[in-house]
Amino acid sequence: MRVITMRLFIVLVLGVVVMTSCVKKKKEAVEPIDTSSMMHAVTVNKTIQASAYTYLQVNEGDQEYWIAVNKMDPVPGQTYYFGNSMEMKDFKSNDLDTVFASVFFVQDLSTSNKPEASNPHGQMGRKVVEQDETISIEPAEGGVTVASLFENKADYAGKEVLVRGKVVKVNNGIMDRNWVHIQDGTGVDGKYDLTLTTTETVAVGDIVTMQGTVAVEKDFGAGYFYDVIIENAVVK
Repeated sequence: MRVITMRLFIVLVLGVVVMTSCVKKKKEAVEPIDTSSMMHAVTVNKTIQASAYTYLQVNEGDQEYWIAVNKMDPVPGQTYYFGNSMEMKDFKSNDLDTVFASVFFVQDLSTSNKPEASNPHGQMGRKVVEQDETISIEPAEGGVTVASLFENKADYAGKEVLVRGKVVKVNNGIMDRNWVHIQDGTGVDGKYDLTLTTTETVAVGDIVTMQGTVAVEKDFGAGYFYDVIIENAVVK
């Protein structure tokens, strides 16, 4: 009788263990909440000015972290809002000769908690680069136009191309590369601004001829999506 009772006890214990394991597995299978598009409210503690960016140490609830935005003059103690951002870990600012363990690059920092409309043109960040209607540049010999790239992107995917245009915007030193926007006066379906990544340095206003590899529907995460982008570009 004691043997039967002991066996029954062991069976019951095993049953409880199995049930507990099932419960744990069920909890682990629950998908985490997606906060990639949530609105963040942060309070500025201190700022550091660099040549192209302003770095802000901010508080969000009980969290303290760094964000980087295009050059601005934030007010200490002021509350600002932003949506999507891109986190860079162990990011070195050459201007400041400082390494940030973590910094979030933000381009829609605002005193309003109303999110901006999403960018329909696939440019870096969420702000549309305005079209400069005064630009009219002939393509380089053997090169392609911005309009042709967007219109025939599937044909150019993975291929090296030569493009020529005027630099209208530059974001340097993000993800170990510089992000250059050019326009040549052509476009299709409202897409007129082409982004290139490069390790070379160019300035807004330069007329450049660059060669690189075409990538299409490139998603870097956090809302950084490109219909067409030219990677590893070099100046010719």
